[in-house]
Amino acid sequence: MSGVIKSILTFIFIVEFIIGNLGNGFIALVNCINWVKRRKIALADQILTALAISRTGLVWLIFVSWYVSVLHPALFLTEKMLRMFINTWVVTNHFSVWFAASLSTFYFFKIANFSNSIFLYLKWKVKKAVLVLLLVTLVLLFLNIALINVHINARINEDSGNRTCSSGPNNFAQFSSPVLLTSTVFFLIPFTLSLANFLLLTFSLWKHVKKMHHTVKGSGDASTKAHRKVIQIVITSLLLYAIFSVSFFLPLWISELLEENLIFIFCQVLTMSYPSGQSCVLILGNKKLRQAFLSVPRWLTCRFKDGEPSGHREFRESS
Repeated sequence: MSGVIKSILTFIFIVEFIIGNLGNGFIALVNCINWVKRRKIALADQILTALAISRTGLVWLIFVSWYVSVLHPALFLTEKMLRMFINTWVVTNHFSVWFAASLSTFYFFKIANFSNSIFLYLKWKVKKAVLVLLLVTLVLLFLNIALINVHINARINEDSGNRTCSSGPNNFAQFSSPVLLTSTVFFLIPFTLSLANFLLLTFSLWKHVKKMHHTVKGSGDASTKAHRKVIQIVITSLLLYAIFSVSFFLPLWISELLEENLIFIFCQVLTMSYPSGQSCVLILGNKKLRQAFLSVPRWLTCRFKDGEPSGHREFRESS
């Protein structure tokens, strides 16, 4: 029975891996093509492209983690490999989370309506505000990496009698627990920022709907739809990231069940759902990306119809 469950989880993981690559690659490709055609790109599309690239890196990092941990656990737990993986994971996840938080911040200032003077100033200077926010996060990244390497060095010094750590995922989970706790503290900042954007957008929508009861019906439909669309994107991203975070701590809570790797693979499936699932959410929530995605089957059909007859004609002419 455990073998069947393991096979099912592995199949789901591979499907998520494929969706994550295709979805994030599609977002980056569409925005890059539009950038080349128009020779300019909006700030929201810049953030979306950077987010898609960082999520692609995260998808591959999770896949490599799963592949090496399952097939070559001893290699994964050498000091060099462990240090490289953890630092790469911190950098990739940092940009992935902060680009998502920056995107929600951009949408918040563009869509929300408040009369506060600070809000109106930031709304007017939203591009500079988002860029400054991203620059400030670099300081947090360097601090996070420094603290994590302190934890790694301390643990390696404790295990100096062995050149490698134990090869089981249980021991790796115990080894990485200080790293996870440190990273969680830093990643709570963008999560809190996105949560604040969600709550403020919800409040802005409530004010807008309340105001519409006293005005002409239908004049604010566009604003209401924009509010709801962004709120759906932000809340979905928050839920996926919450699942992503829990998946890292789950092995620590039930580490005694990791002997057959079922919990490990299950956690990898949960982890992969974050970068893969949100790519689908972003495509469906963005009008331009959604239209481009819906045009793909039509484009493939036209290419197939145009290509097939030409091949037959060439065959007939050659014969």
